[in-house]
Formats: sequence, structure tokens, C-alpha cells
Amino acid sequence: MSMERKMEVRNCLGRRAALALGLTLLCGLAGISAADDAVPTPDGGQIPPAANVTGSLTERTDLSEADRQRVIGVTEPASSFDEPEPFEAMSGGAATSRKLANRDAFSQSSANLTFAEEERFKLGNALFRKLWVASPSSTQASDGLGPLFNARACQNCHLKDGRGQPPAAGEPAVSMLIRLGKPAATADEKAALENFLAPAIPDDTYGGQLQTAAVPGLEPEGQVDIRYEEVPVTLNDGTVVSLRKPHYSLRDLAYGPLDEGVSLSPRIANPMIGMGLIQAIHPADLARNADPEDADDDGISGRLAWARGSVASNVVPGRFGWKAQNATVHEQSAEALAGDIGISSPPVPRSYGDCTEAQTACFAQPNGEQERLGPTEAPDPVIGLIAFYSENLAVPERRNVGDETVLAGKEAFYGAGCASCHTPKFVTRRDASNKAHAFQLIWPYSDFLLHDMGEGLADGQQVGRANGREWRTQPLWGIGLTETVSGHTLFLHDGRARNLEEAILWHGGEAQSARDAYAAMEKPEREALIAFLESL
Repeated sequence: MSMERKMEVRNCLGRRAALALGLTLLCGLAGISAADDAVPTPDGGQIPPAANVTGSLTERTDLSEADRQRVIGVTEPASSFDEPEPFEAMSGGAATSRKLANRDAFSQSSANLTFAEEERFKLGNALFRKLWVASPSSTQASDGLGPLFNARACQNCHLKDGRGQPPAAGEPAVSMLIRLGKPAATADEKAALENFLAPAIPDDTYGGQLQTAAVPGLEPEGQVDIRYEEVPVTLNDGTVVSLRKPHYSLRDLAYGPLDEGVSLSPRIANPMIGMGLIQAIHPADLARNADPEDADDDGISGRLAWARGSVASNVVPGRFGWKAQNATVHEQSAEALAGDIGISSPPVPRSYGDCTEAQTACFAQPNGEQERLGPTEAPDPVIGLIAFYSENLAVPERRNVGDETVLAGKEAFYGAGCASCHTPKFVTRRDASNKAHAFQLIWPYSDFLLHDMGEGLADGQQVGRANGREWRTQPLWGIGLTETVSGHTLFLHDGRARNLEEAILWHGGEAQSARDAYAAMEKPEREALIAFLESL
């Protein structure tokens, strides 16, 4: 950036400092011609003709032309690494938490909530932490657990609103689930996947995930065992890194064998921060980064995930979950309540959670529905507050953003091609449903698209449009506080990576070249890249 341009930005920041530190993009950076704003047709026209796609995928319908030019300029990739970019430390825009980076760093509310919204956030927090109990119960507000379940509270999986982990030997799985899925075998099953009426085909007996706990009088579905195999990897400078390859098996299956062809997909709980901001990214910005046919021949062919919205006829881009199978925080929350705890809500009215028709003993148990509260166990006020809490867990402010080593690591991150999938920044939509999320410059470091990550990370399980090798690009914001918040440094969808270096070295498929670039670096450059990640 030229000295004249730096002075222009500084002058603009000074004028806007009183307005949320300039983070609502009232100060625009360099403009780009309209021709650079073209959006590709998503998935090469592969969306079924019957699908009613909701939301523009060709342009930002929420922006004036002047705003559009500002957004194009401010979201341009970094080209200089001598100093931080404007507002780079504020990962969540004006919603960023600037509280002390301690164990509660992921549990703070969006900094720009109103006083009334703070009350809703605190009520949602109480419900997020609430322990549900088996029916019938005298504590009717907490009635309805299970009958089969994985946890009694949202907080049990998302401890301190952070990242889950696989169980240690001999311990039960709590913040890691085992998803069960099989290939579509019938015309109805194939149609359900093709038309986004079901994200996956569950096991006939055990449903969509293994339930490791049950209410009194009922047997849990089973337990998971993990065995790790150490796999040495030699980097270009001779450094040997040992990766651990997991092998999964189930034991104590209480309801008979699994269907033939069922795959096991472990999923640790994701951090909860920034979800409302992710939801506020315009669909056109997601589509802009998609390149399903790799038209630019760079080896990166990200695809939009698709999901049914709240209205059954609507199809919208998915962006939440390890395979981007859910479109909104509300739906993600409702699915987790039903699948993980066995609590029904208006979006997912399954009072028996993930029980299947084969599990007759499960349906013989009482549920927690109460006529005075409506036909579900978590009616609209409850699920709405949980979703509001989940939408407004703030992204922490970055640390050491101007440190020389961190800046060198940022340059290495870009140079290795990591930013091709881990897109650094977006500007959220002006018409976001919550003003706290509207028109914010955010730094999630994800494109929220599906990418082939290679055979090493494959789970063999189709979920929506994601095949057995595809995963959503994980946002990296907050990743450097994992140990502070969660007490461990276990990464990837199943927690196999014991640190960030191991996580990088597991990358394959579309990320193979970036992984190889890291492996080719000398030790100081690798350490700088890790320092950059730890600053996020």
C-alpha cells in the first residue's frame, strides 16, 4: 500500500472511529471494476430443476453500487505483509470480544448487542447449559431427555463453547459423535438425497448417529472404541513428524447388527463462536468462491453445499456442520437438540430423538410433551433463545497481529496457498436479520465450501452434496485459543491431529499442494506459519 493510500485510510479511520471503530465499512478501500464481480453459476448447473433456490447467487442484492465497490476493495487478499491490514485484529467486526483471552474467551456475547439483546443472550446461555431430565419429571421445564441420547445439555458437548475431543481410552464419548450412514439403495432414498429432503441415509436400526446413553430402563445403543496407529512423515529438511491414524469400532450394540455398508464418521463438537456472522454472509459471496469444475485450473474446486431451509420448498446454501449440511443456526440447534439430547422443537418435532421403528422399547418410554406448552419439548421461546445465544457468541480479538514472526507466518500462509480455501475475510450482508451482524468486515478464514480433502481424511459417508472425501472448510478464527478454552490441542473432524502441524500434514486432495508447500519449508518458516495460526 502506498504512503498516500495509508494516509487516506488513516484519515478515514479517524473520522469514523466513533462508529464501532470503523468496522461497518464506512471507510472504503480501493475499488475494482464491475467485471471482477462476476459470479459463476453454482455447481455448474447441477441443482435439480425442481429445487427452488432461495437467495441471489449472482449478485449482492443488499448493496448499493458504492457499497459494492467498497466491499470488493476491502475483501481483496493481502498483497503486503509488512504490517497488519486495517481492522485485522477485530476478527468479528464490531461484534468482536475484546475481553481477556482466558478460559471464557469463547463465551462472551457480541460486543455490539443492545441491552435487551444481552438479556436474551443470558437466557439462551442458561438454556444452553441446562441439564434435561427423563420423563416424567416434576421439573417440567426440563422434561423430555432421550430416551436415547449422547448428552444431557448442549454445554456437555460444547464445553466452554469450545472444541470437542475424542474420548481417551476407557472413557465414554461425550463431545464426539459417531454418525452412521449408508449408500442410497432405493429410488426413494436416492430421491431424498437428490432433492435435499434428507442429508444422509441412516441405519435402519440405529438411525443417524450412535446414542451412547439412555434413560433408566433402556439400554444405550452401544459404545465406540478408538485405536491409533502412528504413521511417520518426513519433511523436506529431514524432520520426522508422527501422525496418528485412527481406527474405529463399535461394541456392546444393544439392538442387533448394523446394516451392511454402514460407515462410521466421528465428529467432534465445533467451536460456537461467530455463527451469526457466518449466517450473515451473503450467498453470492459463497457462490463467488465456488469453482466445481476447477475452471481456473488451480487444483481447487470448492462446491456449494445445499440444504432445505425452514420452508420445505426452499433450497439454500448450507454452511454449518462438518459437511455444511445445515443452512441456519436455528436449524443446526434444533437438529442437535433432537439428535444429541432427544429433545423436540418446532423445526425438528421428534420427541423420541433418533429412535427408529426397530427400537420399539424406545417408543414405549414417555416423552416430555406438555399440552400447555405446545406439541414439542422445546417450544419456540426455548429453541429461539438457544439459537440467539449460539448466533451471538463473539469471536475474540486477535493477539500479536503486528508481531514480525506472525506477519512472516501470514505471508507463508498465503504463499503456500492456504488462503485458496481458508478465505480470510468477508463483509456480511447489510440486511442481516440482526443489526449486530450487519455490514461487518469479518475474518473467518474459510470459504464454507465443500472440498475433497483426500483419502486420508475420508469417512466414506455422503451427507447432502458432500461425498465421502469432502468436508466444509473449517473457519480458523479463534483456533489459537483452543488450548486456553478447551484444555487440549486436538484438531480435525475427529481430533486425530495433536497439534496444528499434524492437522496441516493430514491435508490431502485439493489441499495436497498447500500441505506439500508446508512440508517443503525450513523450520523457521514453518514455526512462523504456526505462530500466525496461533494468533487467530
